[in-house]
Amino acid sequence: MKHSLLSSEEKIQLLQDYQPGAFFLASPKRTILAEGIFQHIETNQLNELSTRVAHVFDDAKQAGIQTPIVAGAVPFDPAQPVRLNVPVHVQFSDPLEFQQGDEESEAASPSYEVTPVPAPEVYMNGVNEGLAKIENGELSKIVLSRSLHLKANRDIHTKTILERLARHNTTGYTFAANVADPASSQKRTLLGASPELLLSKTGSSVISNPLAGSRPRSSDPVEDQRRRDELLTSAKDLHEHAVVVEAVTKALTPYCHTLDVPASPSVIQTETMWHLSTVVKGDLIDSSVSSIDLALSLHPTPAVCGTPTADAREAIQAIEPFDRGFFTGIIGWADTNGDGDWIVTIRCAEAEGHSLRLFAGAGVVKGSKAEEELAETSAKFNTMLHAMGIHQ
Repeated sequence: MKHSLLSSEEKIQLLQDYQPGAFFLASPKRTILAEGIFQHIETNQLNELSTRVAHVFDDAKQAGIQTPIVAGAVPFDPAQPVRLNVPVHVQFSDPLEFQQGDEESEAASPSYEVTPVPAPEVYMNGVNEGLAKIENGELSKIVLSRSLHLKANRDIHTKTILERLARHNTTGYTFAANVADPASSQKRTLLGASPELLLSKTGSSVISNPLAGSRPRSSDPVEDQRRRDELLTSAKDLHEHAVVVEAVTKALTPYCHTLDVPASPSVIQTETMWHLSTVVKGDLIDSSVSSIDLALSLHPTPAVCGTPTADAREAIQAIEPFDRGFFTGIIGWADTNGDGDWIVTIRCAEAEGHSLRLFAGAGVVKGSKAEEELAETSAKFNTMLHAMGIHQ
């Protein structure tokens, strides 16, 4: 689908048309705006999800929706309900393109009351608890996260935050979706700008881009370059990254004729972080397999959970004093051919009324230090904080 003659103004039209309650995803390949709900997808079994989606697609076609898609979010905890639906109206466009000098929304940022959950010292205690489990052989890695609960003096203007995220994270995946209970009249918006593609499928081609191992950016160019170079040579970070790439490779191998897995990672940058990155490409044995099933075979990767997965998830639920919800879940879409994009839900927040919950996590492995993991989560919060007009 090509829109090569679109002007930059036309390329950001879908972003401008977004209203809370809709599904929005901007990627380096395309922009999607999905509005209205034909039917919610309801199932408690993720292994039945793609089958359930196929049945709803049939219903949608009979109702006159010629090319239906499913869109929405899947939580970190598989026992919690998905928030997916088949929308009534879907628009695709080229990737967003902002011209230099384009004006950002001038909407004034509200003032916020900020409560860290847990408190920083409690988070560091949790990291040390995770390190003890690694030391005694229970785990190889655990990803531990923390949250910031923000209370504003007025309703959160999610559209403004989404626009700022899109403008400042042009190489990643900017998203928004309503994750409120379908029975509720309230909107709870999951929004963010993730750098990490879990899985993209087009025909028989699949791509996954796991990220693990990171450093905060520095405003000093010399120090920033030093951090980048250090990341590329850090034995701890390279090992952490290799574990994630191995897990992705192992999950995709049964589905693919061939897999192209680079021998060593590269480094990618966001506005706030450096990340080790590997792009894994595969050729599917069966091109009819849905991107939903492929994404769920990868979810959660060690990059957001740990290893072994089940033990790490259990430890996370014991150590973290809050429910992750859709943080470190997946968000995306799929069509009737099974083609689609699924993104790891990081650098994100959930907004409802006057409140926002921000999330950030860090991978803990042998050799990790609690104060460094705390600093890493603080840097990761900045993606959302900057979009909210908060610079710390």
